[in-house]
Amino acid sequence: MKPYFESRPSKTLMLGFMILSVLSVLLQGCGQNTQSNSSDATVSALSQAIAGTATAEKANASSAGDLATAEAEATQQSQNISATQTAQLAGRDETKLATATITAPVVAELPTYGFDASSGKVGWIHDPLNLEVSGYQQTTFGNDFMNITAKDFVLAADLTWNTQYGDSGCGFMFRSDGNQQKPNQYMLIATRFANGRLVFTALADGELANMRHFYPRESDRSFEWQNDTTNRLGIVARGNLIEVYTNGLKIGEIDTTEPPKQPILPPRPEPPLDKNDSAAQKAYEDHIAEYEDIVQQAQSNFTVAKANFQERDVVFTEGFLGMLAVTQGGQTTCKFDKAWLWLLEP
Repeated sequence: MKPYFESRPSKTLMLGFMILSVLSVLLQGCGQNTQSNSSDATVSALSQAIAGTATAEKANASSAGDLATAEAEATQQSQNISATQTAQLAGRDETKLATATITAPVVAELPTYGFDASSGKVGWIHDPLNLEVSGYQQTTFGNDFMNITAKDFVLAADLTWNTQYGDSGCGFMFRSDGNQQKPNQYMLIATRFANGRLVFTALADGELANMRHFYPRESDRSFEWQNDTTNRLGIVARGNLIEVYTNGLKIGEIDTTEPPKQPILPPRPEPPLDKNDSAAQKAYEDHIAEYEDIVQQAQSNFTVAKANFQERDVVFTEGFLGMLAVTQGGQTTCKFDKAWLWLLEP
């Protein structure tokens, strides 16, 4: 196929279209930094210049009768160019507006965790996610963006739960190496035990190697522990420090280089005031049995984690993330909503 300009060897006209082509590339390549009003003005001015050049070129080589035709062709040409460029600019502006609208809630929430829009960028914004798991010591996780890894980040989600056992719960997995058999990863799990408890754990080669316990209601009186209630769970990971938030309040911090600490035990459940209330007495006995079982398990986990911490590398700096559901028995349902990941940049 012959070049478009071969039958029209005018250097002036060729130069005009070459300039327009270069401008078009620059506009497309620099769209994120170009203001639409100044771009429109540039396109309009250049279109008029090309129209004038084409008219003058053809006037020099044509009779007066051809001048009107040349002007009409040049005017139509400039209008087509202007319309195309304007459409491109408008489309780019609409994309920027849509992106800004989608990310606005994330940017608005960042100050809760001590950051603003200049601190990084959105990693992902997740659609609502339901996770269900049942049985003894079963775990499942989900994330539509499992290809994205993170080093330093903010992660937050609304969490609605329904569990049958007090030590079952919902939360986050992060800085995981993705090994499904013997993973290296961190987890933060919120449970309904003792009116709400958060447990941070580190797995090294699939073995428990660090842990911390937090009780949100000590700092966050709005924390809801009952079934089918919703709390907002957030974490900030920067280097070796992991900050834990519930409902916008910081409730604790973990230094991943420090060994596990003796678990803090909540007070024992109180017996019913009316000892003749058989239903209340039965519920109390069930609570006591569950309490003693969880306390015993916590002490056992601490012993294991303390030994493994000394023998294994338990400091993880980057990896995969996901939402998590864990059951120690019965059925566990975790609903995640308004979940997002913000990638912190140095």
